[in-house]
Amino acid sequence: MVDTFLAQTIHLVFAAIWAGSVFYVTFVILPLARDGAFNTTKPLEVISGKLTTISRVSALVLLASGGHLAGTRYTSESLFNTTNGHLVLGMVALWAILAGLIEIGGKQLEAGLNGKKLREPASDVLSLYRAASVVAIALLVVGGMITTNVIRLL
Repeated sequence: MVDTFLAQTIHLVFAAIWAGSVFYVTFVILPLARDGAFNTTKPLEVISGKLTTISRVSALVLLASGGHLAGTRYTSESLFNTTNGHLVLGMVALWAILAGLIEIGGKQLEAGLNGKKLREPASDVLSLYRAASVVAIALLVVGGMITTNVIRLL
C-alpha cells in the first residue's frame, strides 16, 4: 500500500514537472527568443539543455513508477479489456510521443543555435513544442481520469 502511494506520488510529481517545463518553454521562452528578447544564444542553449535533461529523467521515472503502478493494478487481461486499461495504454503512447517531440525539438533547436542564429531556430521549433504541450496536457488529463476513476462516474 505504501509503495503504491509512493509510486503514485512520484509519478504525479514528475509528470507535473515535465508537463510544466514543456509548457513554460513553449509559451514563454520560445516566443521571447523568436521575438528577439535575447541578445545571445547562450540562455536558450542552457534552457534547451535543461529541458532535455528534465524530459529524459522524467521519462525514465515515469516509466519505472508507471510500470510499477500498472503491474500492481492491472493484469494483462484488464489492461487490454477495460476502459481504464485502455487509458493506461493511451498514456504510454502519449508518453512516447512527448519524449520524442522534446528530443526532436531539442536537436533541431540545438542545430540552429550552433549556427549562432536565435530567432529563426526558436520560430522553427515552436510548432513542435506546441504539439508537445498539447500532449503533455493530454497526459495530465488522462492521468486524472485514471486516478479519479472518472469513467466509472459517467
